[in-house]
Amino acid sequence: MPNPLKVVLYWHNHQPAYRDFGSGQYQLPWAYLHSIKDYVDMVAHLEAVPQARAVVNFVPILLEQIDDYAQQVRNFLQIATPLSDPLLAALISQPPYVSFLNTPLPQGRCERTQGTISNGENRNKIELIGCCLRAHQKMIQRFSPYQELSELAAEIKQHPHLIMYLDEQYFVDLVVWYHLVWLGETVRRASPLVATLIKKGRGYTDADRRQLLMLIGELLENLIPRYRTLLEKGQIELSFTPYAHPIMPLLLNVQTAHEALPDLALPDLGSYGKDGEVRVQWHIQEGFKVFQKYFGQLPKGCWPSEGSLSEATVRLLEKYGIRWVASGETMLRKSLNKSGLRNETTYRPYHLPNSQVRCFFRDDHLSDLIGVEYAHWHPEEAIDNVICHLEEIAHTAPYTEAQVVAIILDGENAWEFYPENGYAFLRGLYERLTHHPRLELSTFSQCLEATAAELPILVAGSWVYGTFSTWIGEPEKNRGWEMLNAAKQIFDKVAPRLSMEQRHLAERQLAICEGSDWCWWFGDYNPAATVREFDRLYRLHLTNLYLILEESPPEYLKHTGEEGGDA
Repeated sequence: MPNPLKVVLYWHNHQPAYRDFGSGQYQLPWAYLHSIKDYVDMVAHLEAVPQARAVVNFVPILLEQIDDYAQQVRNFLQIATPLSDPLLAALISQPPYVSFLNTPLPQGRCERTQGTISNGENRNKIELIGCCLRAHQKMIQRFSPYQELSELAAEIKQHPHLIMYLDEQYFVDLVVWYHLVWLGETVRRASPLVATLIKKGRGYTDADRRQLLMLIGELLENLIPRYRTLLEKGQIELSFTPYAHPIMPLLLNVQTAHEALPDLALPDLGSYGKDGEVRVQWHIQEGFKVFQKYFGQLPKGCWPSEGSLSEATVRLLEKYGIRWVASGETMLRKSLNKSGLRNETTYRPYHLPNSQVRCFFRDDHLSDLIGVEYAHWHPEEAIDNVICHLEEIAHTAPYTEAQVVAIILDGENAWEFYPENGYAFLRGLYERLTHHPRLELSTFSQCLEATAAELPILVAGSWVYGTFSTWIGEPEKNRGWEMLNAAKQIFDKVAPRLSMEQRHLAERQLAICEGSDWCWWFGDYNPAATVREFDRLYRLHLTNLYLILEESPPEYLKHTGEEGGDA
């Protein structure tokens, strides 16, 4: 029998910084909601199939938020310290909607409801309703009591004056159910408390709410240690992304965007052109510190934010001891074409000339099937299809020199589209791959000895289209970079006279503003409400940077693009 084909399942866990430095309030709840649903499920499936192997990536700024939420819940339960996320606080507040009092950034987007909100209390109620409608229809329709609450909530959003007819119990039940549907499927199947609350259906008490919060606290508290345990057992490999998920090639040299798209219109980022490498090094070093804090060791591999690579990025990561990186197949194809290599396989590691770093590239077709298409299939048929694809690659491996298949996708975003959060698909996929005679689940570090091919030219790009067009090149995206560059110029001017503590705060806040998420959303092809949300949060982070630097924020930071601002 030939050597089995190695298969690497690589799950990327990422959320940007949602906490407002000024108020201390979380502006959006996705870090803790994905933690108690998706990150919990993903580790539970690996625990249930000990022979399985996988690689898991955590962005450092997400690890810090998970830890912060865990500490907040613990402190609330022990000494009644207020929770700083309005939605999580609503689970325990008396009444639930009071937690939205004076929230500076709408989570539930109440300003887009029809009609007039007559007073602050009704505004808070609408705010909570808006938050508790933010779930996929599969999650809502699965439980009839929650569906009934959601249908009424949707009616209230259309006709806000009817809010006066809803009593406090309605809001209690709504926020309890919202958190119940955002629990992982493995939690629903294992927790007697959750089974009891689901069976009860309505009329939840203060004791019910506190017990549910205690469970959420336990899930958050144990999440990172569970991944660390699997790491120490050797069952998984953990990799990292530089601290706040920056697009490293663009910070190093914005002109690299022209390697894939020569005619792309670019903003002038003068200050980053001078010391972009200093900023990238900061993200790498800070990312290492956070990774070592939570996992007790340094990573061998890196998922560069958005799979964004350039030759300079790879060589800089190599200086820091990184052994492997990963990106998208389209980027490999562009690089092979420019190198004059037409028929090379995706399914092997590559290296740059005179570099020991191994570059692995995503099977885009198979990864996207899991990320999107299989959610609409019966789980067993989807698993059969995955196995069929992999068996075909293994069958032709003697001729193609295929050695390792990299399946790379988000660890959180796909599963709400699947029945039961992808439970049957994920559990079945691990079990089938574990017992397959021709396929071997592996990690990238276990594939470093595979025969690597030299890649003479690496065309700078990302996993999306093999370019940077998702983050730069359009007027709205370029304006985002220009606002960042303006803030960076003030930072360069002021930073030398800051105290050490202020300097640390300013560097961290600048790093948050350098994250990839903000410019990702800018542009008319994204949902307008989400664009407004992230535009507002980006401007808030930039404003906080100016305030830390003790400088007056520019007027344009007070306005989103659709409200007459500069962007």
